[in-house]
Amino acid sequence: MMRTKVAWFTLVVLAGSLLFAALSIPFGDPAMSDMDDYFIAHGQEQTGANNIVTSIVFDFRAFDTLGEACVLFTAVFGVSVLFRLRKKGEDYEYE
Repeated sequence: MMRTKVAWFTLVVLAGSLLFAALSIPFGDPAMSDMDDYFIAHGQEQTGANNIVTSIVFDFRAFDTLGEACVLFTAVFGVSVLFRLRKKGEDYEYE
């Protein structure tokens, strides 16, 4: 019974926190848009891409995107190794 109350309390606090965070984010009016204006004005001529979002992700922020892809690949690889160990019946021992 006590576990159920704790679970409900945790759920309500988490939902309330997420709702508060979502409502406190200022939408629609960025604080500074100098960088946005630069990308919109010069993006196509510097990258040759018709889609400005694609040009930002793959041309202006290519190393950042590559880093994110490496982190995602490493995480998926690690989880698949753990599942494979578990599937074979071997228990992973923590030292």
